[in-house]
Amino acid sequence: MNLLSLYLDKPLNKSTIEYSLDLTLIKGVENGYYGYNKTLHAVLAPFGVLTLIAEEKKEILKALSTLGITLGSEDENAIITQDYPIRIDPSLGSAFEVTNEAIILKSASTHNLNIIALAVSQSVGLEHYEKRLNTLFLQSRRIVESIHTFSTTRRAHLMQFAKRLALTRHDMVSNLLLLDKPNILWDDAEAEALYNRLAFVLELYDRHETALSKLSQIKEDVMLVMDLINHKKSEFLEWIIIILILVEIVMGIMQMVK
Repeated sequence: MNLLSLYLDKPLNKSTIEYSLDLTLIKGVENGYYGYNKTLHAVLAPFGVLTLIAEEKKEILKALSTLGITLGSEDENAIITQDYPIRIDPSLGSAFEVTNEAIILKSASTHNLNIIALAVSQSVGLEHYEKRLNTLFLQSRRIVESIHTFSTTRRAHLMQFAKRLALTRHDMVSNLLLLDKPNILWDDAEAEALYNRLAFVLELYDRHETALSKLSQIKEDVMLVMDLINHKKSEFLEWIIIILILVEIVMGIMQMVK
């Protein structure tokens, strides 16, 4: 079996996927949806990642073509994807085995395919935020480098940047669902073990912590620049007050002389 997970830059709604792929999507893991027909298993994560599983790669490519999605671009705006071979081996000594090269299952079921799709889609979603953070990190460096300049326009730009940063942090924490164990795993030890193994191989928690750490660093940079700008603004206002006082004194002296 073949699995392909991709981030949807232009979100597809549930009805579009159902109509295009000729399947019915029902509520699945963590507010996501899943559905399948004779040749294809599809999982739509709530954070904009679509995962397709099929015996043949051509079935996945056909489904993508039907949805109007084209792969193959190598520029930095290319669709983020991740693939993972899934093998079925009835003679396997345990329920599953996960390596960097493949996922091996003793038997395939809708449940464990959904668990696999969740973990891989989280990895793809995390890569999307990692790329966004890299862009924000470069922008924060440019802001720090130009700290000696000040204008009302630049202050407004900094506020917009801080807003983007806060929204990115909120989206990453709330959408990727990596801070809490998926509810479906609480009463299923085998599913929990499969998910935990996938999370370890895909380094989900380590990457999530690294991303949050980078967010904190960018936040500190923004706070530093904001403090310095506010300090400069206070200095500017103080000088205006001093000048006004001096003008008042000069005018008073001139009045006395007259």
